[in-house]
Amino acid sequence: MRVYVALVALSLIWGLSFVFISILSEPAGVWGTVFIRCIAGAILLLPILWFKRKDIMKPVPWKALMVVGVANAGLPWGLIALSQTQINSSLAAVLNAFTPIFTGILGLLFFGSILLKQQWIGIAIGFVGILIIMKFDISLLFGESFVGIGTMILATMCYGFSSHYARKHLKDAGIIFVTTCTLIVGAIVGGVMMLLTNANQLQTLAGNMSGEVLFAIIGLGCFGSGIAHLLFFYLMKERSPEFATSVTYLIPISAIFWGYFLLKEPITIHMMIGLVVILCGVYLTTRPKLTFKK
Repeated sequence: MRVYVALVALSLIWGLSFVFISILSEPAGVWGTVFIRCIAGAILLLPILWFKRKDIMKPVPWKALMVVGVANAGLPWGLIALSQTQINSSLAAVLNAFTPIFTGILGLLFFGSILLKQQWIGIAIGFVGILIIMKFDISLLFGESFVGIGTMILATMCYGFSSHYARKHLKDAGIIFVTTCTLIVGAIVGGVMMLLTNANQLQTLAGNMSGEVLFAIIGLGCFGSGIAHLLFFYLMKERSPEFATSVTYLIPISAIFWGYFLLKEPITIHMMIGLVVILCGVYLTTRPKLTFKK
């Protein structure tokens, strides 16, 4: 029962996170958004980690933590923020539902998982859903228009890879330890990229600070990064990467709700039909348990 409560809570938090990204990405920039959400989440969790320091895994798996930090926070969160400079939060959340499908594909390619016939059908259906959202215009994945739909798809690939990698290499590490380290690595990625692309971005943010922006920082950092990451790694440890990433069944629904009522974002027929088709594909992809080669 606890895992399902955690799953619903995570979907509500991450659904609202897409709204926070839309609010924050303009004054903070793409990589400033990544830096702020990671550093705020890490600050929330560091005192907890200090009290739980006896549970820190030894020796510390630095390489695995670096990989998960980049693949599960720094890189995908940058891609999502970049995507939302071109598409609204509702559409970004719908495309995020593709995560479990790539979790299955990348598990097959890199982690020895075996996909059943039903799962292959689900993957194909999922791609049809993406085509419906794009109105069957494949050119949207190429050229300048790649930023938006294409970058969101890359972000879901990152999530799929990092879920399996963390399950394989950090299974015995504490949830708080993994989450905090992931956010610190993500903050480093965001900070470095911000300095390379726009070193004055934080000054711009300070000059445009408002109650709405401050609320977005707290919501995205403390809840969308800190607490949500704890819930995600808890689900992955208690069940599986496929179960944890199945939260993307619920995220689009909550994100569309938040986006419509908070940002007055339109809901298009192509987006709704594409979402239904993608979720059918996700259901077929995640329904059976993956078996692993010995």
